[in-house]
Amino acid sequence: MLSRLFDSHLHTPLCGHATGTPREYAQAALDTGLVGLCFTDHCPMPAWYDAPWRMRLDQLREYVDEVRAVQAEFAGRLDVRLGLEADFHPGTERFVEGLLNAHDWDYVIGSVHYIGAWGFDNPEFVAEYEARDLAGLYGDYYALIEGAARSGLFDSIGHLDLPKKFGHRDPGGAAALRALDAVAEAGLSLDFNTAGWRKPVAEAYPSPDLVAEAVKRGIGFVLGSDAHQPGEVGYRFAEAAALIAGVGGQIVTYVGRVRQG
Repeated sequence: MLSRLFDSHLHTPLCGHATGTPREYAQAALDTGLVGLCFTDHCPMPAWYDAPWRMRLDQLREYVDEVRAVQAEFAGRLDVRLGLEADFHPGTERFVEGLLNAHDWDYVIGSVHYIGAWGFDNPEFVAEYEARDLAGLYGDYYALIEGAARSGLFDSIGHLDLPKKFGHRDPGGAAALRALDAVAEAGLSLDFNTAGWRKPVAEAYPSPDLVAEAVKRGIGFVLGSDAHQPGEVGYRFAEAAALIAGVGGQIVTYVGRVRQG
C-alpha cells in the first residue's frame, strides 16, 4: 500500500528545529516504500513573527535550491515535490502572498499556530491552557481556520484540531463543523497529520469524528508525517490510509498547486 502514497508534510533544518538533510528525508521515503514526498518547511514570516521556528527570508532560495537538487538526484526513483507550510495570522496575508508568488510551489499548507500572541502548540507555553476557557479557545481557533480557508492562499489546512496536542480536547464541536464547511466551500483539502500519534494526545489530526465529518463534505486528505527527522517519514501511514478508507475518504496529493486524485 505504501508504494502508492506520498508524505506531503515534512521539514528541513532550515526551520531551526528539525534534523537531517533533505537528501536523508528523501532516502528515508525511498526506504519506507513511498512513491514520493513533498517538502513543506515552515515558510519565512515578518521578522517579528515566530522567528526561532522557521527559515529566514534570506534562506528561502537556499531551501528551494536544496529541494530542487534532491529532485534531480532522485529523479526516476522518487517523486520529490516543493511545498511550504505557511502560517495564517491576520495582518500577514500580503507578506505570505508575496512568498507564494515568488516560486513555483507544488503544495501549500495553511496552518494556525498562534491565537493572538500565544503559540498554543509550543510546549514552553502549555501552562496557558489552565488560564483559558476551552470552549472559547476552540471558538477563537476555528474562527482563524475559517479565515485561513477563505483567504485564497492555501491548498489545504494543516493539523485541523491542533489545540488538542497536549490533551486539551474541544468540549463542543460546532465551531469545528463550521470550519469544515468553510474548507469544503473553498475547495481545500485537509492535512491528515500522523504526528498527533507521537504527541501527548496520541491521536492523529484530525480526529476520527472530524475525518468522518470531512468525508461527508467531500473533503480530501493529504497524508503528512510532519517529520522533523528522517526517521519520522511515512510514520504510521498504513494505519492512516486504512482509517481514511474505512470511512470512504479520498487521499490526494498536489503538483503545481493542482489536486491529484
